[in-house]
Amino acid sequence: MTRIIHPVAGAVALTTIVTFWLSTALTELFASHASIATVKLAIPWGFLLLVPALAVTGGSGFFLAKGRRGGVIGAKIKRMPFIACNGILLLIPAALFLAFKATAAEFDTTFYAVQTLELLAGAMNIALLGLNMRDGFKMKGRFRVRQPDRFNTKPML
Repeated sequence: MTRIIHPVAGAVALTTIVTFWLSTALTELFASHASIATVKLAIPWGFLLLVPALAVTGGSGFFLAKGRRGGVIGAKIKRMPFIACNGILLLIPAALFLAFKATAAEFDTTFYAVQTLELLAGAMNIALLGLNMRDGFKMKGRFRVRQPDRFNTKPML
């Protein structure tokens, strides 16, 4: 069961973070302040899905590792503290601050500075979680590149 839960929870977590990031970037670029405020207010509510998904992903990953710490598993485990610290120390406080500022219609320099920090930290987490997903696929043998058949070659024209 854990072998099913882990990738599903990881996909939910990564999809949620990508949704937050894209919603933020697109509303900042193309939408009104009212739309930005709506997105900024919705993101903390999304934590109700994101935080459990990340917890389940981390817990099931450690369970599946069964004490192993080398190779691809080791690389995934080494990324997790950065992902967690980035989320707990930067992304959650930034999202709460931005929701407060956007609800008060305070789109000032501080808002945009924190917004920039949030987008950069979010992009870093997306990249790190993407690397973990890639490594998980490697471990499962998915998406392997087929080697060309050396004995069934056709002459090139």
